[in-house]
Amino acid sequence: MEWLTAFLNDLQLSAPALWHGLSITLKVVISATIGGILIGTLLALMRLSSFKVLNLFAQGYVNLFRSIPLLLVLMWFYFAVPFIYTAVTGNYLTIDTALVSSIVAFMLFEAAYFSEIVRAGIQSIPKGQTAAAYALGMSYGQSMRLIILPQAFRKMTPLLLQQTIILFQDSTMVYAIGLLDFFRTNYVRGDLMSLLTQYILFAGLVYFTVSMIATYAVKKLQRKLTV
Repeated sequence: MEWLTAFLNDLQLSAPALWHGLSITLKVVISATIGGILIGTLLALMRLSSFKVLNLFAQGYVNLFRSIPLLLVLMWFYFAVPFIYTAVTGNYLTIDTALVSSIVAFMLFEAAYFSEIVRAGIQSIPKGQTAAAYALGMSYGQSMRLIILPQAFRKMTPLLLQQTIILFQDSTMVYAIGLLDFFRTNYVRGDLMSLLTQYILFAGLVYFTVSMIATYAVKKLQRKLTV
């Protein structure tokens, strides 16, 4: 068991770097989730709009991002974000390109999936709710903001959280563009110390544990909301 002892000793030394990597992972996941839900909600409203142009745009957006691999999207935005930033501002991107492009890529990619969840949530609300809001003199925007969306979000919260768990698992793909997230930090440290197998297994255990705990919490929340 010498390999285990060596790994545990080195794990203590690498803990600060691993915590930093985990913070990067959480930053990507949280930012992409918030942005993805906001953009997804807007796309869902566009899909349900009576304006055909908005409907077609949202439908095309969703179909596009649901038809291409996430890894390819990450690579696109890794090269596109600095180029667009320079073209718009005339300055070079001085912040972490890999981090910014990862957040943008995940945000726009996940928005396509969040939009379908939000759209289903809105459509699950009885049409009588909308009619009642109009009867009270509310506009379309007011009825959506005050009546429909609060009820819809309550119903679809477990699905949104479940999609966030999938996003957390998929975040390991930022390895491909060199972002030092939790997985890549483990990989680099393991490769450097000739403990690659141990660090990869450790990273897998952490992702598994976090995902299982989060999934259990989502199921409990779902049962609570259905009561």
